[in-house]
Amino acid sequence: MNNTTSDIEFKYLIVNESDKRYGITVNTVGFQAIHPNETYPVKKHPKDHYFDKKSGRTLDEFQFVYITKGCGVLAIESAEKQEITEGQLIILFPGQWHTYSPRELVGWNEYYIGFNGDIINHLVKNSFLTTQSQMLDVGLNEELVTLFKRALEIVSKDQIGLQQHLSGIVMHMVGLILYESNNNKTELQSYQQLIENAKIIMNENVFNGILPEEVADRLDIKYIKFRKLFKRLTGFAPAHYYQELKMRKAKQLLAESMQPVKEISYSLNYKTVENFVTLFKKQTGYTPTEYRRFSR
Repeated sequence: MNNTTSDIEFKYLIVNESDKRYGITVNTVGFQAIHPNETYPVKKHPKDHYFDKKSGRTLDEFQFVYITKGCGVLAIESAEKQEITEGQLIILFPGQWHTYSPRELVGWNEYYIGFNGDIINHLVKNSFLTTQSQMLDVGLNEELVTLFKRALEIVSKDQIGLQQHLSGIVMHMVGLILYESNNNKTELQSYQQLIENAKIIMNENVFNGILPEEVADRLDIKYIKFRKLFKRLTGFAPAHYYQELKMRKAKQLLAESMQPVKEISYSLNYKTVENFVTLFKKQTGYTPTEYRRFSR
């Protein structure tokens, strides 16, 4: 089964016994660009791969799922949902319950490839691929995207030797993913304290008003790099995180004090009371006055 549009491209492959003896077989490969507020997953997949976001699914194959744009959430087995953002790759294992989806207001771009085989089982047995490290930071990697696109090109031709060609691509992906994730992990760990300092600065200036660029200046790092690191380590852009802090403080003041809504708005440096009320209702579903009443 296959499907191709400008934003969705995938194919499910038939695997024979000869292919299996080679050591790696590919069952599916695809790409999906999910736009904000778009239904996910699309209802064009076969039953054994389609899933409901709430009930999730279990596959009979390994899968690499690579997010190159946007963000979303992931839950595996009984673990709580965790944030996924661009530059991260999920490794799914056979027989393992999971669910994932993009944030409705953001969407995402997703590449994926499903595979099986004795060679992959050998890598798992020797701990090259483990259930302890299923969400890897590989960054936005052009070489990895090229490999996914090349796999899509190959399956579209449906020629003899297709499975053997795809197996080489899968092994190339494995090596690249392990290399990039290990090196990125070391780099990100070195910046962890810097991002924690950034969060403290934002927290301490929730009433004063501070721009993300000013935070980067205080930490002596270029803003473009700061924004990229902050998002990868927290799941939020710096400006979004700061707005979350302000909203959290607004909720606290509404619940614990008698300050007028107008005063709270100005103390948190919102441009106008109307702007504050609109943003507050968008996030909570209540006006500040309603929130104060219900919280008490």
